[in-house]
Amino acid sequence: MKSQFEQMMDGLDDVEAFLAGEREGFKAHVPQNVDVKAIRNRLGMTQARFSNTFGFSLNAIKHWEGGRRTPEAPARTLLMVIDMNPVAVLSALNPGSLAAAVGSSKHTPFPVRIERKRQMSRGVSRGKAYSAGGGKSATKS
Repeated sequence: MKSQFEQMMDGLDDVEAFLAGEREGFKAHVPQNVDVKAIRNRLGMTQARFSNTFGFSLNAIKHWEGGRRTPEAPARTLLMVIDMNPVAVLSALNPGSLAAAVGSSKHTPFPVRIERKRQMSRGVSRGKAYSAGGGKSATKS
C-alpha cells in the first residue's frame, strides 16, 4: 500500500504528464445545477446590477432564477467562478469594474459591508449593515 506522500506524488506526475501533452483524459467538473439567485444574493446585487456587472443579459438572469431556463456549461462555469472569487472575475473583465460594482472610486475588497447607525424614534440607536449592492443585511442590536 502506498503512503499518502507517494499517492500525492503520483497525482503530481499525472498533472505534469497532462500539462506536457503526454496524457489525455482530464476534464473539468462543471455542475449541472447552479443557484444563480443564491450567488446574486450573496453578492448583495439586484438582477440588473448582477447582469450588467458580469455581462449576462437581464432576461437570462430572470429565466435562470425563475427555473424556465438552465445556464449552458460555459455560463455555469463563469457563475461558479463568480461564486468562489468575484474579485477575480471583476478584475479580469474590467479592472475598473470592481470600484464601479461597489459604488466607490477607490479599490475596496469584495463584498463590502458598511456599518451605519440609525436613530430610532425612542432615541435608541440600532446599527444596520448595508452590503455592496445597496441592500440591507441583518440588523444588529
